[in-house]
Amino acid sequence: MSYSFDNLRLEKGMYHETGRSFTQVLEREDPSECYKGTSLEGLDAFQRQLKRFDIKVKGAGSDVVEKFFATAQSAVLFPEYVSRSVRQGMDEANLLPYITAATTRFDGMDYRSIASVPEEEQKELRHVAEGAAIPETQVRSQNNLVRLHKRGRLLVAPYEAIRYQKLDLFSVTLRQIGAHINRMHLEDAIDVLIHGDGNENPAEEFTVGSEPIGGSAGTLTYDDLVDFWAQFDPYEMNTLLVSGDVMRQMLKMTELQNPLTGLNFQGTGTLDTPLGAKLLRTSALEAGTLIGLDRRYALEMVQGSDVLVEYDKLIDRQLERAAITSISGFAKLFVPAGKVLRLGE
Repeated sequence: MSYSFDNLRLEKGMYHETGRSFTQVLEREDPSECYKGTSLEGLDAFQRQLKRFDIKVKGAGSDVVEKFFATAQSAVLFPEYVSRSVRQGMDEANLLPYITAATTRFDGMDYRSIASVPEEEQKELRHVAEGAAIPETQVRSQNNLVRLHKRGRLLVAPYEAIRYQKLDLFSVTLRQIGAHINRMHLEDAIDVLIHGDGNENPAEEFTVGSEPIGGSAGTLTYDDLVDFWAQFDPYEMNTLLVSGDVMRQMLKMTELQNPLTGLNFQGTGTLDTPLGAKLLRTSALEAGTLIGLDRRYALEMVQGSDVLVEYDKLIDRQLERAAITSISGFAKLFVPAGKVLRLGE
């Protein structure tokens, strides 16, 4: 049976279209909706092109890297394969969706977010008498721009060194690159949560053993967590981002050792605290530190670009020092929705 994707001409220019990714260009030329009810239903346009050139990228029967370069047209698919593998690595164990309230796509490097800073009386929902003025909440642009950062890694691999490498194994290396890039974005997010985004909006910080947090400096008890939780009104502390040493202390708390909590942790690898907050561990956070969030209101992620690869180099087999990058930044939304607790010395 003949399909339209067999006749689609692939060329470098498909990566150049403004506002469209390579896959979106393929989908425009070869819409997936045309394959409903066929054996190719469920595959996107890129996956159909892999099938066209009989390139297997995973599994025990995966092909070698050289298979992409069997023809000039199939070589055009290689940058998209690299990009998808890197994105897969970025998505594995990605904590950013759990700590961001919104994601904004932005074409540029400097972004100005919005802010709403109500006075104390504006935070309350008051009864409005007939004919009386309705209380106002002002929303304004932030004074300073939020700067986006390009984060990435160099793929240093002479073509001759990898041409006979199995694609399944090569994908592991690319996923690791994605994990490194995502780690850098997470570090940017943590820095903004703690120190602010340049608009004089750092998080309020507390220390164990200093009012209003009880306990003894250097240790963490359930009572200390309750004291920290109490600082979030009218927000809700529904997420805790913690360092590795803090995670160990929390796992040893009696309150976290009930059978249902342990069963959930063993079955899913995630842990909800008795306070109802999702507990997230990361080595990107300095020791003795935890960040409490109302993830619905604390942080905005601004994406300047998805994964970018130097496709000309990859298509021409000039892999030496080919850059793989991603651009993003973070803006504080409602400052009181994120607070820091340090164990102290």
